[in-house]
Order: sequence, then C-alpha cells, then structure tokens
Amino acid sequence: MIIGLDVGGTHTDVVLLDKQGLIRGIKVHTDASDLFSTVLLGLEKITQNVDPDLIKRVVLSTTLTTNSIVQGKTPEVGMIVSSGPGIDPDLYKTNPHYFTVSGSIDHQGRTIEPIDHNEIREIGKQLKADGIKLAGVVGKFSARNPSHEMEINQILADDLDHIFLGHRVSGNLNFPRRIATTFLNASVYPTHKNFFQAVKQSLDKKGLKVPIHILKADGGTMSFASSIDFPGQTILSGPAASVMGAIAFAPPDEDVIVMDIGGTTTDIAVLINQAPLLDPLGIELGGYKTLIRSLKTRSIAIGGDSRVQTSNGDLKIGPERLDFAMAYGGKSPTPTDALVVIENIQNCDMNRARAGIESIAMETGTSIEETALNIFDQTCQNILSEARNMITEVNSKPVYTVHELQEGYRVNPKKILVLGGPAPYFARYLEKISEFDVRAIPGWKVANAIGAALARTTCEVTLFADTSRGILMAPEEKFEESITKEFLREDAVNKAYDLLKQKAIEKGASTEDLEMELLEDLQFNMVRGFSTIGKNIRIKAQVKPGLIHRYESVAQNMSPHSSGSDEG
Repeated sequence: MIIGLDVGGTHTDVVLLDKQGLIRGIKVHTDASDLFSTVLLGLEKITQNVDPDLIKRVVLSTTLTTNSIVQGKTPEVGMIVSSGPGIDPDLYKTNPHYFTVSGSIDHQGRTIEPIDHNEIREIGKQLKADGIKLAGVVGKFSARNPSHEMEINQILADDLDHIFLGHRVSGNLNFPRRIATTFLNASVYPTHKNFFQAVKQSLDKKGLKVPIHILKADGGTMSFASSIDFPGQTILSGPAASVMGAIAFAPPDEDVIVMDIGGTTTDIAVLINQAPLLDPLGIELGGYKTLIRSLKTRSIAIGGDSRVQTSNGDLKIGPERLDFAMAYGGKSPTPTDALVVIENIQNCDMNRARAGIESIAMETGTSIEETALNIFDQTCQNILSEARNMITEVNSKPVYTVHELQEGYRVNPKKILVLGGPAPYFARYLEKISEFDVRAIPGWKVANAIGAALARTTCEVTLFADTSRGILMAPEEKFEESITKEFLREDAVNKAYDLLKQKAIEKGASTEDLEMELLEDLQFNMVRGFSTIGKNIRIKAQVKPGLIHRYESVAQNMSPHSSGSDEG
C-alpha cells in the first residue's frame, strides 16, 4: 500500500492506494497557521484500522516552503559570493547579509585568485554577532571547481548551523540563478526541517517504518531524508502533484490543458503526448529566478472559495480567499455558493448560500438565480482566459517537455482535464462556454494526492570532462577522478549513467523505474595556437519523470473499492 498526501490552501488530500486502486481518500481542512497538525491529522485518519506493515511507501507534497517565501516568513540568512574580475556579484544581491569576497576561478576550473581566509573569518564573526545561523556560499565557476566554496565552508563551519554550497545545489553554469537558488535553499531550510521532523515523529509513533518521499517541482520524488539538504526542490510541489495526477488520463498524441480548481487557487498546466511541459531555466518565485527544475504551471488566485464582491455594480471575484463558502460555514459569498444555488446542492447549508448570493444580487439589481449564474460564468471565463494566455506564452518561446525540446512545435490543445472538489460542475460549464472538450478525471477530489503517491523518483547528474587537464568531475555528486587524453565522449556517457543510477537509488528510486536519458551531450575541441590540446565534454543525464510501474493499474481503477472517499 502507498499513502499520498497533498497539502493545499483549503484542503489537505490524503489517499491510501494498493495495486487494485484507491482504497480510501479523505480531505481534511488545511489550517494555514498550523500545517504540521493538518498533515498529522490526515495521516492519522488515513491509517485508521490499517495494518502498518502493509504500508510500503509514503509520498508528500506541500505548499509549506512556497508559502514561506511568498509570505516573507523566512529567517535572515548570510550569503557569501565570489566571482573575480569581469562581473560584480552585487548586481545579484539577494538580501541584507550579502557579502562579496575575493577569490576567483576561471571557466576551465583554474584558480586565478585565492580565497582570503581572514576576510571570511571576519564575515563569520559578523554573522554570529547578528544571530545568523544559516548561509549560502557561491562561486562563479564552482560547478567546474568547487574548492573555494569548500574552503569557505570549512572556515565558517563553527560559526553557523548549516551552510549551502552553490555547486551542490546546482551544477548548471548560470551564476545569477545559482546565487538565488542557494539563497532560497538556505531560507526555507528551518521550515522544511521542522516539517520533516513533525511528520517523521508522527509516523514513528504509529509504527510506520517505511520510506518517506516528497514530491519535487519537476513532478518526481526524492527521499524525505535527502530533501533536508535540498529543501528548495519542494517549492511548487503542489502544482506538480496536480499534473502527475492527470497524466494517466490524458489521451496520447494530443495536447491537453490540466486545471486543478481548488478553494484558493486554480493551477493550470499543459501536457503534450502525456508529457508535462517543463520550465527549462527554473522556477521564478518571489522575484528570484532560480535553477530549480520545475514543471511549467500557472497558478491564479481564483478558486471555489474566492471572495465575491461588487465594485460600482460590477462583479469582482478574488483574488483573496477570506474563508470557506457560506454554504460550509464561511462568512462571505463565493463561487461555490453560486454553484450550490445553481445546482440546488443539498448536502450543505442552502439557506446560507442563497443569503450570500442575495447580498450580491441586491447590489447588482438581478435575481438570486441570475446572480449565481453570472458569478459562476465570470469565474469560468476568468479561468479560461488565463489558460489561453498561458498557451500564447508557451508558443512564444521554444517548447520543452520533461523529456525533450519540441523543435518548432506549437501547442494547440483541444481538451481540458479538470480535477479538484468541484471538478464535474466546472467541467460541464467550461465545455458549454468554450471550444474545448472538457471532462473531470476519475478520482477528481483527491487526484493530486494520487499523483504525488504514484510519481517516481527523479534526479539529474551533470558531468564535466577536461582531457587537457586530465580531470573528470561531477561537483554536485562530490565526484572527481583523473582521466587520460584518450578519454572519449562514450566513456563520459557511461560514467554519467553510473553516477545517475547510484544517486537515484540513494534518493529512494526502485531499479524498475530507472528509465534514464541524456538531456545534454556536448563535446568541444580545445585549441591552443594551431593545435588541439584536448576535449571539453559536458553530459547531463536524468531519470525520466513519470509514474511508478508497479502501480500502473491504479490509475485505471480509481473508484474506491473499500471504505470510499469522505471529508474529515
């Protein structure tokens, strides 16, 4: 059995799966002020009367790190950055405790200027005096030679609780984005560590001694233990869960829009032949452009519980969510209340829903029923408009999926897959007012938790070879060895795959899910004067994102065959 858990802005969805399908699916209200307790409650309810020995895997996705950045609820951290001549690191300043230091390494990994140890010691004293306990250290070409970052780490180790090194956070050669990526990893570390400890302690008390995984922004998972060193990878894992929950139901050889309509937001994504679109450079969040690999998604502040009000007689929907719908105990009218009136939904407080819509009707001068239709129509039109805008944006640039660059491809979706609590109602109306074929996917209420549960472990390895210097290295993996001038591109590919397999298994992958592929395969001759002095080889390999093989049948049997879905 597998547990999947997805923490959303309104509800936390939890599922229990076996190889036959969905055994149990529950929803608990998300307490934004105490997400830890929310998660623990979900775990307790889903494992009620279940033999712990039957549970083999737990996969989580969370908005915790994302929210801490967006809401500015991260601790102050230190950043120590060096680049040497030719570029000013202050152009990429991330925060007040940001220090540019001496020392530089060139593009081939050769030391040009050494680190000033006294300068670093003085910075350590200042950080300690200011109560700073976390830091990031980034050198411009540390992906080619991490020695300066490691020196600084050694000098500061006694002054700080945890230090993130740029070459370990990302092996990509994009200095500004590597600075931002390292900064965000350091910033969200305490939040993620507390989350990890709370979940781990809860599972231990219940006797669940099973592998724990967490969903990453690229739609793959990593072991929960390894995520402590890479907490930034969990940013935007919520939207990734929605995409993974829809993949199995997308028709092959077609473009499809995926919409997860929640209470607070709607997340939009695109699939090409069942493969999610990828943001090739990395997440941009809170004004920081990063190297955190992610699925391309768009999150808009419109959901079932968005606040509905009027402005000069015109309807305004969102962007804020004040509470639940009035039909479910809230205090302000929402699109969900409009839906309750339109569909005459009975398992809620119909009178409160009508009262909420009536307050809007009095301001717009329309009947309750007409007002409800107008609210729901505008909600759907706004969502469709954002989806069309996303397609236009995607087609304005080269199109990447998680597997490859789609050279010259233009996305032209004809279908929309909808998930989330009100999915069937939205699907029916979205199809009515648009040119799309729209349907709710099976298990729509908890599909994002199912997507998290079934996602396979993914990771990347970037390998550099410089035959003129006789060096083969993958700094992210703490790997380096000597090579001869006869070292070939084929040797580099084989070594990259060996490192990738080892890394994936360490992060929790099963050998049956190790579908590996090359993302980059580059080789350049290095010339001095009129002679070739060696080769510069760069290989990047990944484990393909996708769903785990041993549970393929789950997606085809989504109706609960035991206790059913319920809401806590």
